[in-house]
Amino acid sequence: MSEYHGSFEKFDDDLQNMKIYDLKLLKQIWGYFSPYKMLIFLSLLILPLIAVLMLSQPYIIKLAIDRHIIKGNLKGINFLALAFLGALITQYLLTFAQQYILQLAGQRVIQDLRIKLFTHLQKMPYSFFDKNPVGGLVSRVTNDVESLSEMFTAGIAGFAGDFFILIGIMIVMLKMNRELALVTFTVVPLLAIVAVIFRTKSREANRVIRTKLSDLYSFLNENITGSETVKLFNREKKNFRQFQKINNEYLAPNIKSVYYDSFLYAFVELIGSIAVALIIWFGGGQIIKQTLTFGVLVAFIEYIEKFFRPIRDLSTKYAIMQQAMASSERIFNLMEEKEEVFTEKKKPDSLEGGIVFKNVYFSYTPDNYVLKDISFRINPGEKIAIVGATGAGKSTIIKLLSRFYDIEKGVIKLDGTDIREFDKLWLRKQISIVLQDVFLFSGDIMSNIRLGEISIKDDEVIEACKLVNAHNFISKLPEGYYEPVKELGKNLSSGEKQLLLFARALVFNPKILILDEATSSVDTVTESMIQEALFKLMEGRTSIIIAHRLSTIQRADRIIVLHKGMVKEIGTHRELLNLGGIYNKLYELQYKYHLEERASLNL
Repeated sequence: MSEYHGSFEKFDDDLQNMKIYDLKLLKQIWGYFSPYKMLIFLSLLILPLIAVLMLSQPYIIKLAIDRHIIKGNLKGINFLALAFLGALITQYLLTFAQQYILQLAGQRVIQDLRIKLFTHLQKMPYSFFDKNPVGGLVSRVTNDVESLSEMFTAGIAGFAGDFFILIGIMIVMLKMNRELALVTFTVVPLLAIVAVIFRTKSREANRVIRTKLSDLYSFLNENITGSETVKLFNREKKNFRQFQKINNEYLAPNIKSVYYDSFLYAFVELIGSIAVALIIWFGGGQIIKQTLTFGVLVAFIEYIEKFFRPIRDLSTKYAIMQQAMASSERIFNLMEEKEEVFTEKKKPDSLEGGIVFKNVYFSYTPDNYVLKDISFRINPGEKIAIVGATGAGKSTIIKLLSRFYDIEKGVIKLDGTDIREFDKLWLRKQISIVLQDVFLFSGDIMSNIRLGEISIKDDEVIEACKLVNAHNFISKLPEGYYEPVKELGKNLSSGEKQLLLFARALVFNPKILILDEATSSVDTVTESMIQEALFKLMEGRTSIIIAHRLSTIQRADRIIVLHKGMVKEIGTHRELLNLGGIYNKLYELQYKYHLEERASLNL
């Protein structure tokens, strides 16, 4: 007995916690609807009028039966028929107006919420996108937001309309015949108990549905974007099996939700039929005793049908509400993620570009340092190459310098000042990074180079493209600099996309230039075309080169060799070769091959 008591006690606690949490969520949701409260108030004001018109229809039927049909008195029945038709037409016109106004408010809220979510995502730190899959974030901005719209227009507003109808029906039925009304209402408590029980089960199922839908979105995003790799490595069958697994995991909670909704819908149908049977049983007896008119009996059956219709729809509305509440949890959890802080700090008028790393430690996960006691100095205008095996920490250094992440120990200085004392936006404007992974946005070539910076003129873009030898291929395109760029730049070659990134870096005129494996996607012939342009680009700028192409590294002022997150060697190309250490081994394993290949091409 005590075991069951404990279970029910826990169940009551869960209900109470859920109730409190639901109220908190609804309060947050209302914050987005409040700017349109006049529209919402107007739509809610129409609901009682609709309820009155709906409730008047069975009563008109009752009057027609009792006063005219049974008595054979047809005088005045035409007026009642016209009154019934008028009530019906007016009800539907008001329903149209109420739904239109409500949907209008809902769509404006959805627009506002999507804008706020997108703005919030734009302000998230770099580390946030490292941890969260794209598909899940897209799902929150699209499906989850849409669920909130459905919740308000079909859920909350629907419940408000049903409330007026149900209360009105109960009042009219009690006025018409209290005994028959009370007999009919005996089934309502049973319905309420079942609805509460299935509420918790449906809520949990819908929470799982939204989570699994995000997994599905992430998988589809990866596989459609990476379709070329999938086909190249014959991954179709394996990916299909993986998709089946994820799809089945998404199907299972959906089936549970359908089961709960179907059970509740069928149970409401059963209770409604029992209520009609009670009316016929008890009301029929009263008619025989002549304490009830036939018109009242018919009106009661009509009212019960209207009473249980919104309750029958409750399963659908409740499913919408549960999906929306699960979606709102995900949306507001995302909104509660801390944005990147941009406090007003130092913004020097000029920058020389001297960089110092002193005893820097950093880790992405606790107790697993990627960089350990890193120390080096880069003089203003110096060209420094950073080399090392995969995972040595080369790209991490760039992320720390741009303050995508903050160090855990040590200090990074720029012109003698800790970079944490500079304004982040100002700092990032001083740095241009050309990455190995080329990313182009939808739009044209011109907009991709200047990235919406209206202060950069067309002539400056063209001059930058000429300098990095991109002008030749751009001028041959049908629309030149206004040639549309397809998704991920699929209408351009890898080398052409890389050249556009060089032009983008140049046109922003940074003081610090970073090339992160920037020529890895460029063929040997194209590379030879841009080498001189690259060094013109680096002229007068502090430059950091992460590359495996020896031609770039050889001409660097100094080379920093990283190994397992530590600085092992620093020197010129010749000094490091003579040292016979890690760089020499890298040279023999990687760079010597490229030199021999280039030498054979020159023969």
